[in-house]
Amino acid sequence: MLNLSVLLEDSVRRYPDQIAVVHGERRLTYAQLDARSNQVANLLASRGVEPGDKVALSCPNLPEFPIIYYGILKAGAVVVPLNILLKAREIAYHLKDSEAKAYFCFEGTEDLPIGEYGRDAYEQATGCREFFLLPADSAVSTAARAQDLAAALEDLPDRFESAVRGPDEVAVILYTSGTTGYPKGAELTHANMVLNALTANRLFDSNPVRHDTYLLTLPLFHSFGQTVTMNAGLSVGATLVMMARFDAKSALRLMIDESITVFAGVPTMYWALLGAVDDVVEAEWIARTLRRAISGGAALPVEIHTRFAERFGVQILEGYGLSETSPLAVFSDPERPSRPGSIGIPVWGIDAKLVDKQGNTIDLVGQVGELVLRGHNVMKGYHNRPDATAEVLRDGWLRTGDLARVDEDGFYYIVDRAKDMIVRGGFNVYPREVEEVLLTHEAVSLVAVVGVPDESHGEEIKAFVILRQNAQLTEDELIDWCRKQMAGYKYPRTIEFTTTLPMTATGKILKRELARETA
Repeated sequence: MLNLSVLLEDSVRRYPDQIAVVHGERRLTYAQLDARSNQVANLLASRGVEPGDKVALSCPNLPEFPIIYYGILKAGAVVVPLNILLKAREIAYHLKDSEAKAYFCFEGTEDLPIGEYGRDAYEQATGCREFFLLPADSAVSTAARAQDLAAALEDLPDRFESAVRGPDEVAVILYTSGTTGYPKGAELTHANMVLNALTANRLFDSNPVRHDTYLLTLPLFHSFGQTVTMNAGLSVGATLVMMARFDAKSALRLMIDESITVFAGVPTMYWALLGAVDDVVEAEWIARTLRRAISGGAALPVEIHTRFAERFGVQILEGYGLSETSPLAVFSDPERPSRPGSIGIPVWGIDAKLVDKQGNTIDLVGQVGELVLRGHNVMKGYHNRPDATAEVLRDGWLRTGDLARVDEDGFYYIVDRAKDMIVRGGFNVYPREVEEVLLTHEAVSLVAVVGVPDESHGEEIKAFVILRQNAQLTEDELIDWCRKQMAGYKYPRTIEFTTTLPMTATGKILKRELARETA
């Protein structure tokens, strides 16, 4: 028997009175969190949800997320976390594709009426039998059209014997972002998720003795936030401080007020924190308690890595993973010297290598190839997608679609997404390399490089640039500077200055949108 809910239940037995979750003025102990999860499990069982059934969840980083997440697991059902930015049509697709039997949805706000979208989607998904609304203060009321969760849980027992599940049975279905075709649901087993959470603790040296306090800014519907912060943190009795929406100034304040020891974010969050901290004392206070800074989700620019270490006195540990790998796969080793730009080495129990287009292993140091992975973290497959599964799972190895190189010490470096590579006049140009150079310019704050159609060269290189505050720079000046820093086929011929870049809910820059706008 191996149910992912054991991560919470074990901590409840050992630290029942310890604070598990913090959100604003709300503080729940481990015993309280577990009791409410048990009520959710009893609710699902009373409505006919059986082990193996799928249950969807749309909720920002609020205490309700872990309450419902673990309640679904205790009932033996499969959690299907959904991006809170999805609209009704998109939610309906996920409910139908996952074959969800029940759906928990946060009511939302006037600006983001998730509850309205969710209700409309539920009515389109005929196989989904139950819709539970998580009410929010000062929200657009949809209560008349849905079951209020608080009312549904009233008088239900707060004890529940968790369903027995096998290690290879599916615990969570995480949907990919759908950069090609419709989003696919990666089936992650109980063993995948448990081992990945324990691997995170092993890697970041988190244990009950430390009593860490995590700041949860990464969306919990995403693999990174779900495993590395929520599941890993609760498994060692840590306190989780939740932010429903990331804001750099608010995050810095919480780091000080709650004495945050572990922070995990994507590169754009680190960029935002550096731009928001304008007080030396503030940085010093954070540096006193922050012991681990973790980055993933996208390549971390070396310039941001260096500046963060200088400002806060903490080296960012950069790593790599996918929804399909639960997500941890390759990560910096905190016990070895930092190598900015490297994603590190394969984590415990994971094998990695590079292959060419034909799938042949590349053994040459420094040569670029596709990164492939195998181990306890790799998904079972894509839900109801045997062809898509066979395309990425070959001979026990997961084809990631990411281009990388490895150095003589076995440290991996992501070069770029294979799909993002620009071919200019027959030369391969990796956008990340161009971005790294641009970020060394004293006036450049953030940058995204894409390929745009070009009659003479096939593709041309374009950079979207956010300048630092009060910086003055023209397009010609920056292009001329780039020409002196890079080979002739690499530097951007067009630069567009902007104040914002399109991003996903997890903070990844949406390069495909930038490319589409300029096509």
